[in-house]
Amino acid sequence: MAATPLVGVLALQGDVPEHLKALTASGARATTVRRPEELARLDGLVLPGGESTTISKLAALFGLTEPLRARIAEGLPVYGTCAGMILLADKILDPRAGQETFGGIDMIVRRNAFGRQNESFEASVPVTGIAGPPVDGVFIRAPWVESTGAATEVLATYGGHPVAVRQGNALATSFHPELTGDHRLHGHFTELVRAAA
Repeated sequence: MAATPLVGVLALQGDVPEHLKALTASGARATTVRRPEELARLDGLVLPGGESTTISKLAALFGLTEPLRARIAEGLPVYGTCAGMILLADKILDPRAGQETFGGIDMIVRRNAFGRQNESFEASVPVTGIAGPPVDGVFIRAPWVESTGAATEVLATYGGHPVAVRQGNALATSFHPELTGDHRLHGHFTELVRAAA
């Protein structure tokens, strides 16, 4: 198991196929997750980009909210990109009505902080712990981190705001590395999953 961990991608909404491809390229067995019983057998989990409010509501509808919170609290390695970062935050600065998070990282995030869809952009982002050149970050209606607790490590900033953070087995980025063909962050996460096992 440790050599080829089973990593799920929460497949309720968002860019699921891109994460499955990146995880497979990183040496994980990648699978989709839509039900609590699928969540129970995972070694790690990715929360993809998409629409955080929609994912939150669908997770509740599929009976996944509490099982997700429990597994993350137990230390399941988890990686959230964009909307996934919002879902991993302990607090959202500007939540939509009824919007919930799964928690796991002691941080406050601001939704759509870098602008709307038509203000999407790419930027080079040096990330602590990722060898080689900066990561090409794709920012699409991306959040940023307003503040972090003492246990949260900031791995990257852009425009003066944290855009990559880690707390224990939980990793989050504002941007979408799965859209670039650069699988180093997914490889880094896969190694985190192996180490946790």
